[in-house]
Amino acid sequence: MTQQQAPSLVQSPAEALRGLCGGAVHLPGDPAYDLARGGWNLRFADYPAAVVYPAFPDEVAAVLRAAAAAGLAVAPQGTGHGAPPLEGRLAGAVLLRTAAMAELSVDVERRSARVGAGVLWGDLTDAAGRHGLAALHPSSPDVGVVGFSLGGGIGWYARRLGLQSAAVTAVELVLADGTFVRATADADADLFWAVRGGGAPLGVVTALEFDLFPLPTVVAGYLAWDWTAVEKVLPAWVAWCADAPEEATTSFRLLQAPAVDEVPAGLRGRRLVVVDGAVLGDDDAAAELLAPLRALTPEFDTVTRVPASTLVRLHLEPEGPTPGYASSMLLTGLPDAAIAAVVEAAGPRSGTSLTVAELRQLGGRLGRPDPAGGALSYLDGEFLALGLALGDDPAGWEQLRADTDRFLTAVTPWASGRHYLPMLDDATDTRKVFPPGVHARLSEIRRRVDPTGLFLDPHPATPARGC
Repeated sequence: MTQQQAPSLVQSPAEALRGLCGGAVHLPGDPAYDLARGGWNLRFADYPAAVVYPAFPDEVAAVLRAAAAAGLAVAPQGTGHGAPPLEGRLAGAVLLRTAAMAELSVDVERRSARVGAGVLWGDLTDAAGRHGLAALHPSSPDVGVVGFSLGGGIGWYARRLGLQSAAVTAVELVLADGTFVRATADADADLFWAVRGGGAPLGVVTALEFDLFPLPTVVAGYLAWDWTAVEKVLPAWVAWCADAPEEATTSFRLLQAPAVDEVPAGLRGRRLVVVDGAVLGDDDAAAELLAPLRALTPEFDTVTRVPASTLVRLHLEPEGPTPGYASSMLLTGLPDAAIAAVVEAAGPRSGTSLTVAELRQLGGRLGRPDPAGGALSYLDGEFLALGLALGDDPAGWEQLRADTDRFLTAVTPWASGRHYLPMLDDATDTRKVFPPGVHARLSEIRRRVDPTGLFLDPHPATPARGC
C-alpha cells in the first residue's frame, strides 16, 4: 500500500484557516496535527492540508468559504469508522471533523431523536433506551450516527423496519457556498432525497432528526459452534432464511474471535461459526422460529429477551481505532454451489487469515423500493457478503486483503451487480450502485449544490451519457 509522505513545513494556503473554529485548526507541524488527522481505521495514513473541528453551522460555513478562497477541497468526516476511500487525495484538502457537534435529544412523545454530526450510536441507543425506544442502529456503538444514517443503514430490525436512511425526517447541512439548509420531504425535497444514500457529500451535515420505535426489549443474541461445523450450519441457515418472516434479521459469520477482554471468555481467540440477530415478536413465536437452528446443537446460545439498547454490541465488533480492510457485494442467493464456494474460500481448510467472512440476511422490507426513501431506497439482493480483515502488523495487510478478495471472488457468480457503499473500502464506480435514472438525478443535484466540486467525492464516476 502506498502512503503519502508528511509534507514539508512550508507556507501553505491552509494558513488562511488559522483562527477559525475557536482555534480548533491543526496544520502540518502543529503539536496536535498527527492526533487530529487520524481516523478510526488505522490502516490509512493521510496528511491533509489542515484538520478543523467546527462546533456550529456558522463555523462550518466559515471553513468552507476560507477553503474555497484558498483553493483547497474539503472532506467532511465524523469518526472515520467506515470512512470513505480518500487515501492519497487529502494533500490539497481540508479534513473537516464533526466530532464537536455533540447535540443529542430524544423526543419521547414524537418518538424521534435529534443528533449532532458528532454523536455516536452507543450514546444514542442508551438515551433512547431509557425511554423504551430503539433506533435502526448498526452493530457497533462507536459508529457515527450521521454517516451510518445517510449511507443507508442495515440494522438488526432491517427486514421488518427497513433502512435507517428511510427513518430520517430532517437533515441540516451547510452547502458549498456556506448556505445553511434544513432539508425535509417538504422543503428542499430533492436535496433531502439525494443526501439519504447518495454516496457523495452534498454539504456538511451538522444535524439529523429521525424516527425511533417503541421497542424496550427484543429477543436477540447469538448461536455459536466451532468453525468445523460450517458444512452443517451454513446450508441449514440458508434454508432457514428462505422461510424466515420479516420479523427476523440475522447474519452468518465465520469468525476469528480476537483474544481481547471485550469478547466472552468462551469465544476468545477461537475460530467459530456464529449466527446472530434479532426477532421481533413474543417469546413463544421467537422460540418456535429459532428451533431449527437450535436443533443444530450450538456450543453457545445467548438468545433471550434483552433490552433493545444492548443490541448495538451484539456483533462483538472491536471498539476504538483499529486497522482493517472491508469489502462486500450483494448476492441474489446462496444455492448449494455458492455455499460450497464460501466453505472452500473461508472455511477450516482454506488457510484464510480473514477475521470475518459474513453473510447478512437481506430481503423483506429491505428488498422493496420505498417511495418515501432516499436515493438508496432498497437493496438489490437476498444476502450481503462481507469480508472484514483486521490486523495490527502492516506486513500482513496485503495477505488480509488478498483473503478478503478470495472470499468475495468465490461468490461473484451469484452477485446481483449492485454494491452497498458503506461496506466498501475501495473507490467504486457509482453507476454500479444506483440504477441509471437514480445516478443521473444524483449527478444533476450534485452539480447544482456544489458546482465547483469543493467536496471530495470518495467514489468519483463520469456520469453515463444519456442517463
